[in-house]
Amino acid sequence: MKIILSGIKPSGIPTLGNYIGALKNFVSLQEEMKDFEFFVFVADLHAITVPHDVEELRQNIRSVAALYLASGLSVDNLSLFVQSEVHEHAELGYILQTISYMGELERMTQYKDKAKQQKSGIPAALFNYPILMAADILLYDAQYVPVGEDQKQHLELTRNLAERFNNRYGETFVVPEVLVTKTGAKIMDLQDPLKKMDKSANNEKGCIFLLEPIDTIKKKIKSSITDSESKIKYSKSRKPGISNLITIYSALTGLTYTAIEKKYENAGYGLFKNDLADIVANEIGILQEKYHKIINSKMLDDILDMGKAKAQAIAQKKIREVYNKVGLTRG
Repeated sequence: MKIILSGIKPSGIPTLGNYIGALKNFVSLQEEMKDFEFFVFVADLHAITVPHDVEELRQNIRSVAALYLASGLSVDNLSLFVQSEVHEHAELGYILQTISYMGELERMTQYKDKAKQQKSGIPAALFNYPILMAADILLYDAQYVPVGEDQKQHLELTRNLAERFNNRYGETFVVPEVLVTKTGAKIMDLQDPLKKMDKSANNEKGCIFLLEPIDTIKKKIKSSITDSESKIKYSKSRKPGISNLITIYSALTGLTYTAIEKKYENAGYGLFKNDLADIVANEIGILQEKYHKIINSKMLDDILDMGKAKAQAIAQKKIREVYNKVGLTRG
């Protein structure tokens, strides 16, 4: 079985950045790579690496699963499941800790950024986050993992751990390859285009949430930070604000950056933002309509149950192999 794997944390409602960089991209990949099985999971174990609201997490686990389906994923070659319901993720995570080094974890850029945000100590789980991510991937021998630019470092660690384990204990894991989207892999904050759009950001005006009111979404697009010029031109270094909006426009319409520049060569930022606001509102409006039909349906539970069963069958076989390789048997 050829597998492509991806997960998303339920630590809040996904954003437009998550939709473009992960959800929408995954739908496109599914259409292009029909001979692959797609394993998609709600990464709830990753959501508790920092302090969290328990009831909110419970609700978000279900919401994220429903949003995956509302985004257009086909159930034909899909296994959708909740990470914590397959306990082999945590088990393999611990085994991989035994071959991971403090130095390589300390170099993780995302860990450094998250650690700075902690007010009362840094949880060990936050430090070990990339190891659990590696376990998520290696447990299923995934050939490809679609990730954003900020996750490439974690993927490289996963590859290193797979090779290290294979060299030490014998051929066990597939060494995964990274799939980075060409457009929309990293959507930036609407109020601070030098930072990634983040659902945990302090200023919510810079972040579009997939389930917030459509009117609010349009206002956020129209009030986004650009620059003092009025030329619609993509330049990430000189014009990060308008370049971010062009990236969003391109990802949702399929138009190239050049085509967008040509379309608005005689227009100002006002018209461009109004048009983009309508494009984003229309896309998310359709998504929300589908979501509300799915969220409390029996279909959602059936799909999650089937995904869990399929994931467990593979995970149990792999963890038995790993235990045997490292000597965790009676002999």
